[in-house]
Amino acid sequence: MALTVLVWQVLQHYRSLTQNITKKDLKTVLDGILRETKFQAKTSGELKEKLARIEQDGFSHLQRIGFLRFNPFADTGGDQSFILAFLDEKNNGIVFSSMHGRGTTRLYAKQVVQGKGKDFELSDEEKKVIQQARKLK
Repeated sequence: MALTVLVWQVLQHYRSLTQNITKKDLKTVLDGILRETKFQAKTSGELKEKLARIEQDGFSHLQRIGFLRFNPFADTGGDQSFILAFLDEKNNGIVFSSMHGRGTTRLYAKQVVQGKGKDFELSDEEKKVIQQARKLK
């Protein structure tokens, strides 16, 4: 009894799929499905390659930002000085340091490679901001 019901359901499903289709039309439909399947596989492969390139390219975009306000001088009030770090996935980027004193404000920029200063040693505050930026992924 259960087998009869199962066969009847499969037969009904097959009839609904092939309704108003002759043998020649069915072959054309199946060929079209095969062509579409091959096209989808090719397109899927191309999309996977593009996605891999985009992901690889994304590693070099700025993704991590660190910021710190501080007071480097005892004779000034408030935390007017700051450090701002912009890093990519590989901890490469730049650190800006602004030192605000009574009569002057100085701005410094240092290149960062793999989380360390390239040409200049990083201050303790700059290292702290880079560590902060690493955590903010």
